[in-house]
Amino acid sequence: MASTSSDTIHMARALALAERGRGLTSPNPMVGAVVVDDEGVVVGRGSHRAAGEPHAEILAFADAGSRSQGATLYCTLEPCFHVGRTGPCAPEVVRAGIRRAVVAIEDPNPLVAGRGLAYLRHHDVAVAVGVLREAAERLNAPFLTVMRRQRPFVTMKVALSRENCVAGAGGHRLALTGPSADRYIHRERAELDAIGVGSGTILADDPLLTARGAYRARPLTRVVFDRRLRTPPTARLMSSLGDGPIIVVASEPRVEDGRRRAEQLRQAGVRVELVGSDDADRFLHESLSVLAQLGIHSLMLEGGPRLHHAAWTAGVVDRVQMFMTPTVAGSAGVPWLDSSRIEVDDLTDVRTLRLGSDLMIEGYVHRPR
Repeated sequence: MASTSSDTIHMARALALAERGRGLTSPNPMVGAVVVDDEGVVVGRGSHRAAGEPHAEILAFADAGSRSQGATLYCTLEPCFHVGRTGPCAPEVVRAGIRRAVVAIEDPNPLVAGRGLAYLRHHDVAVAVGVLREAAERLNAPFLTVMRRQRPFVTMKVALSRENCVAGAGGHRLALTGPSADRYIHRERAELDAIGVGSGTILADDPLLTARGAYRARPLTRVVFDRRLRTPPTARLMSSLGDGPIIVVASEPRVEDGRRRAEQLRQAGVRVELVGSDDADRFLHESLSVLAQLGIHSLMLEGGPRLHHAAWTAGVVDRVQMFMTPTVAGSAGVPWLDSSRIEVDDLTDVRTLRLGSDLMIEGYVHRPR
């Protein structure tokens, strides 16, 4: 069924409602719904607020009441047709008396995958799919990436000196970003499922990896990619277990000393996940698959350059976020990646944002399909 210009307007309203769930709904997608009567009046609104709570359509119907009879539903994601922590939504669409359903994108979840739309059509609800599809896919890129690629949506974040370095001579840590950029970074952390670093970053910088100065509704998971189990149980990170889980992903130890180090981390409160491969690319792919199974849909890789190089080479980076700073590292500074590897022209939907004296450049590596 064809869409109309008014469909675009109302779907934009539904997408704005879905945004209210940012940082709150994971591992569920963000979903918004609007009910519009035959005169074009919005009579019901709903947005999914948290996993286990009512879905957007149900809240919109409750808001509309009897006015949903013969109305049009605008929903940013295909209504579900399975029982999870809540009941299926597709039968409720029919029960509410909806005459027409306009949906931005199909749900790739194997438990849904078109079954919700088929149910609506079978019960004589007219269906239009694809209105503002690209915006809806960008909104739920983490959820869609997990469903389609069986791994989290990965953002590679880096702060760079004037010379494109990440550290000073000998790996000396530099305070690269200024206060405005730092506030932005911590707000971003507050919306993500997890932050990831390599063991080299733990050894060199001993970071806390917490979201400071920004409200976070859910615990923040911290992930250390550590093939050799070099992370010490005395690292500062261990003092922040109250902020959220810590996961160390490592290759299966082949000697007793490795098994002992894994046990020491477990005793410190860390979840240790062991994968079979020791090859850098396969290790990263297997690690990301494990994280997806643990409910992590969005992951910010914050360093260091070895982890970034491995992720870029393995083709698992979905978004690049670079903070260009005026800080001088010197000729002996530690470079990031070969400048020929990432060019802004290779990214899509590039945007820039001035943050004090720093400039953020952000772009997507590929469409979240």
